[in-house]
Amino acid sequence: MKRRRPASTKEEKPRSGRARARRSRSAGDLPERDTVETAAASAAEEPEEPEELEPEAIENPVEEPEILEAEMVGEEEPAAADEEPRPERADEEGAPREITSALVPTDSLQRYLAEVRRYPLLDPSEEHELAVRWREHGDRAAAMRLVTANLRLVVMIARQYQQAFKNLLDLIQEGNIGLLEAVKNFDPYRGVRFPSYAIWWIRAYIIRYVMNNWRLVKLGTTQAQRKLFFNLQREKERLERQGFRPDPELIAERLSVKRSEVVEMEQRLAGRDVSLDAPVAEGGEATVLDFLPSHRAETEAVVGEAQVRNLIKEKIHEFGRTLRDKEKLIFEQRMVAEEPLTLQEIGEKYGISRERVRQLEERIRKRLRAFLVEQIPDISDVDVRLSLGGS
Repeated sequence: MKRRRPASTKEEKPRSGRARARRSRSAGDLPERDTVETAAASAAEEPEEPEELEPEAIENPVEEPEILEAEMVGEEEPAAADEEPRPERADEEGAPREITSALVPTDSLQRYLAEVRRYPLLDPSEEHELAVRWREHGDRAAAMRLVTANLRLVVMIARQYQQAFKNLLDLIQEGNIGLLEAVKNFDPYRGVRFPSYAIWWIRAYIIRYVMNNWRLVKLGTTQAQRKLFFNLQREKERLERQGFRPDPELIAERLSVKRSEVVEMEQRLAGRDVSLDAPVAEGGEATVLDFLPSHRAETEAVVGEAQVRNLIKEKIHEFGRTLRDKEKLIFEQRMVAEEPLTLQEIGEKYGISRERVRQLEERIRKRLRAFLVEQIPDISDVDVRLSLGGS
């Protein structure tokens, strides 16, 4: 039984692989690639004849006929330009295709700068109005507007210290704290614009952060050290460009500091932090702490000083037993007491003036000094003054 396809069907059924293969083998005198192309051209020129369907194809009329592709005798033909790429099929086990998504790397600094640019700058009149609202009425929205409008100023100042401290975001964070302090202390009635005032607070906080985190051992504890920390290397390079030798004397003169401070800062910047517990040699037990000089006195000197102090203390109490009346009271309750009485209190107790009490006290001191020198011939005048409270 033969069945023809209706002529109204728009789609043309591709020829079967057998028909194409027969037409390809009939052109035996052409190369393999030309054979395929000739077969395709002849198929386009000849009128389409209805093709007989196999019996197996009509058993189930609902299913569409299977499309068979022509076998390639030679090289594969390149894909047609208008043919869309087919999606890859899953594997035979039915495993779903793996979907990969890459995270776009973001720079936190660039994101922060993008956020800062969103806030517009202020003109002098707006700036003055916001500062007055914050100072007079405590308007937090006005203070926030002052802060956000000057965040770019913090970034500009922080970049100046980026060479000394690599993490720019940390510098910006400390500068923002300085900006908040500037807003808190700004006086809008002094005729100074807020950025001109805030720059000093921002720079001060950034410098303090750099100095505190430069090393474990703190640098720049004085004004001269801070000046040398930031300007020493720069001044050396300037002197070399001018043809001078950058010796400590010339640098001290240029920066208005002492020569010893220049030498000390050069040594501290040239060296690095070393742990006292670090071994001197690899595999050895000796540490750096073992070679540091001790500033404590030797044991013999400490014992000798203790014996001298005890002897002086005994002689002072022995001298106190030789005093009577007012002198004894002044000696015990003022000269050697832990909480001495004042001259006024002693004068009121005996009905005498403060000046008289002072004269008696001075006379007792002279007698005590003479007594100690007589009892202890080897004692020096310095030891006597120390034992008498520096008099």
